[in-house]
Amino acid sequence: MGARRIAVIEDEPTIASAVADRLRMEGFGVEVAHDGPAGVELCRAFRPDLVVLDVMLPGVDGLEVCRRIQSERQLPVLMLTARDSELDLELGLGVGADDYMTKPFSPRELVARVRALLRRADRTPEPDLAVRLGGLEIDPITHVVRRDGETVHLTPIEFALLHRLAQAPHVVFGRSRLLNEVWGYRIGAGERTVDSHVRALRRKLGPDVIRTVHGIGYALSTNEL
Repeated sequence: MGARRIAVIEDEPTIASAVADRLRMEGFGVEVAHDGPAGVELCRAFRPDLVVLDVMLPGVDGLEVCRRIQSERQLPVLMLTARDSELDLELGLGVGADDYMTKPFSPRELVARVRALLRRADRTPEPDLAVRLGGLEIDPITHVVRRDGETVHLTPIEFALLHRLAQAPHVVFGRSRLLNEVWGYRIGAGERTVDSHVRALRRKLGPDVIRTVHGIGYALSTNEL
């Protein structure tokens, strides 16, 4: 098996070069694009296993690039943003990004998150883990989720988070545990990623589907389903 391929779509040459060089040092095959349209074309031609994608790009912004990429082929996307805005982050996650990092960031942490996302993408779901809880149905083979008979579209990472909570509906999961078991890394800086995905699930499935246990984390609201 050859080196895993990563597309870096970043308009700042210094950052793009630094990210690409570090990933190549780690053994990845890397190609770089510096604007939105070039990034979409790169993904079509290069067929990467993962995309590192800046939010602010000339031509077409990173949100639209992510939307176009995911409409053609589902693959992990790690978004980079200089804006620490909840709205920007949730928009990115809503169009199919799996994780995000705010600039400036640690190259070591970036590599750890890239490896974690690739490991998660490689997982094969067990065939007997379908979950039915009241009006909530979760099928890990087809990735279909229904609430009260209505199909709800979730991104792959939203599905993985919901499925993990539903596998142990009476357990309260801390953010660090969810980062480890769903995203595959333990870095505390990623805990806001969990919060953003929980908010996305509540918008799509209803505010009652996941309860917050203050000071601890999240659990499925089985009494409400």
